[in-house]
Amino acid sequence: MVKELPLLEITLRRYEKPYESTHRDLIRKVCLSLGLLQPGDSRDIIVDLLLVLEEARKQKNWLNSFEIRNKIEQIRKENSLENKGLAESNIRRQLKRLRDIMLVDKLENKYRLSEFETLAEIFRIKIESFIIPQTIERIKEYLGKLEE
Repeated sequence: MVKELPLLEITLRRYEKPYESTHRDLIRKVCLSLGLLQPGDSRDIIVDLLLVLEEARKQKNWLNSFEIRNKIEQIRKENSLENKGLAESNIRRQLKRLRDIMLVDKLENKYRLSEFETLAEIFRIKIESFIIPQTIERIKEYLGKLEE
């Protein structure tokens, strides 16, 4: 029996135009738009994880998962948010999700936004130009087989 495991999975959602929002709210919308966060989901540790990596990108710093966790804890405290989801295993799982869609690089147990690029540039190069076209082509292959 063949297992139906996707080689890659991506969800894209369209929301209203970005208006006056905090930096955290903008990152949250990006996470929702890319399917990294589900609408109405209160488990939003991935938002703070991207915030931490975005700040580290500006200084071109690689961070290990412990440093990331500590910075997330600080952000959540400053924003009066619950400290749910801060287990080391969850931080690593969220980092893996970001690596799977090529937003994050890992080297010697340290992480960064891919090549210290902006999220907009990473999206353009890796998702818009690479992942989406390949996914569409594969769907077309399946549709073509249906026509045979």
